[in-house]
Amino acid sequence: MNNGACRKGNIMRKLTAEPIDAAAFEPYGQVLSDPSPDRRKNYAAQLSNGRPGVDINLAVTRAQPPEALPLEVPKMERHPLSSQAFLPLDCDRYLVVVAKPTGIDGPPDPSTLRAFTVPGNTGINYNAGTWHCPLTSLDRPATFGLLMYMDGGPKDEDWHTLDEPLLLSL
Repeated sequence: MNNGACRKGNIMRKLTAEPIDAAAFEPYGQVLSDPSPDRRKNYAAQLSNGRPGVDINLAVTRAQPPEALPLEVPKMERHPLSSQAFLPLDCDRYLVVVAKPTGIDGPPDPSTLRAFTVPGNTGINYNAGTWHCPLTSLDRPATFGLLMYMDGGPKDEDWHTLDEPLLLSL
C-alpha cells in the first residue's frame, strides 16, 4: 500500500485523516460502537449480499502499521456485491480511507475521498461497493475479525489504481 507508486509530475492529492464519526462515515458504511448503556446493539440489517447462494465468510486478519507517515496510497479496492465488516480483536487504533464510486459502478470519486482514524474498540462495516484502502493499523500490528460474503471468485473484489496517488497524513 505504498512505496513505489507513480506520481504525476510532482503533484499528489493530499488528505488528512480525522477521528471517525458515525454521521461522517454514514455514506460509506456503519460505525460499530460500544452499545452502552444497553447490553447489545444489532447491525445485522446492514450486512448485504448481492449474490444469492454465496455464503458469509468469517475470517481473522492481521493489519500492519505503515513503514512511514505520511502514507502514499496508490490504489483502492472494493467489494461490489458484499458489505465488509472489520471487528478489532487486538488493536490500538487503525486507519480507513474511503470513497464513493463515480456514477453507479465507476472508479473512486476523488471528491468523496475521506480518511478516518478509528479507535481499537470500534468496528466498521463498509457498504457494498464502497471503495477503500486495505486495512492499515496504526502504532502496532493489529488483529481483526472480518465478515463478508465471498466465494473466492472474480466478483469478490475490484482494484483500481488511482490516477494520482494520495498522500495521507494523520
